This record gives sequence, structure tokens and C-alpha cells, in this order.
Amino acid sequence: MLERVSTGDGRLMVAVARRTVPPWMDLGLRTLTHAGDATITVGVSLLLVSWPDTRYLGILTAVANLSSHLAVQFLKRTVIRQRPSARLPGLTALVDLPDQFSFPSGHSAAAMALAASTFLQNPLIGLVALTVALGVGASRVYLRVHYVTDVVVGQALGAAAAVVVHLTLR
Repeated sequence: MLERVSTGDGRLMVAVARRTVPPWMDLGLRTLTHAGDATITVGVSLLLVSWPDTRYLGILTAVANLSSHLAVQFLKRTVIRQRPSARLPGLTALVDLPDQFSFPSGHSAAAMALAASTFLQNPLIGLVALTVALGVGASRVYLRVHYVTDVVVGQALGAAAAVVVHLTLR
């Protein structure tokens, strides 16, 4: 089944790679992808924890992010799916690879863990955060470091972690 999914993902990845985008969009996606970096997501959680009014949200985002990270790392080392640039001839990643494994996307999981946690506490601000998280996922595909299914599963893990943490720490 994974082979069938990989074939479809590969076709989609090649189609995305053939598209050209305006320079402003390229710069925007290269910048947006960093919203899923560990330094940014952990930093946001620590910043939220440091203010009394947002401390609870900071704890939620930190625990959801940690939970999704553990799930991502377990799956990356269990599934061992090569990144698109390693598997598809002629396809080059547009940024440095954080590691050799593709499935699932850790950036997408982290961004969604924070966004979904925020949405569950404050839907208005959460909608903005969800938009950013979806953008992070799109950037990972555009930058040729993840397949679409890597991103979808990563975002699902992040959202699930947020919901479980939200229900557990009530």
C-alpha cells in the first residue's frame, strides 16, 4: 500500500516541481517553512509560558508539540521513507534536509500542534495559527523535502496531540 501511495505522491511531487512561482512566493514559502522549526515552536511555547495570561496555553502547546515530536520520530525510524530528492531522479530539495527520513513531516506536526492547541483555547487567534500551519505544510512540499502524505500525516499527528492534551489537561 505504501508503494502505491508513494507512486502517487511521486507523480504529484514531480508536477509541483515543474511549476514556477513568482520570486515573492518562493521567498515567502522559504520563510514560512521556519514556523515549523523546533527553535520557533519551542520558543513560542516558552514565550507563552513566561506570561501569566498565556501560561496555560504555553503548557498545552509545549506538551502537544513534545507528544507529536515523539510520534513523528518513532514513525520516521519505523517507516524509513526516503525524501523525494533521494527517491525521485532529477528532483533536488530547495533547502537543507533536517534528516534523511521523510515520513511524516515534523515541521508540519509541530506547526499544527501549536495551531490546534491555540484554536482549542482561542478560536479567533487559532484560525490565524491554523492558516500558518497549513502554509508550513504547503512549504514543505514546495521545497521538495516532503511528499503530500508526509505533510497530511504530520498535521494529523499534531492536531491529534493537541486534542488529546487539551482533553487530558482540562
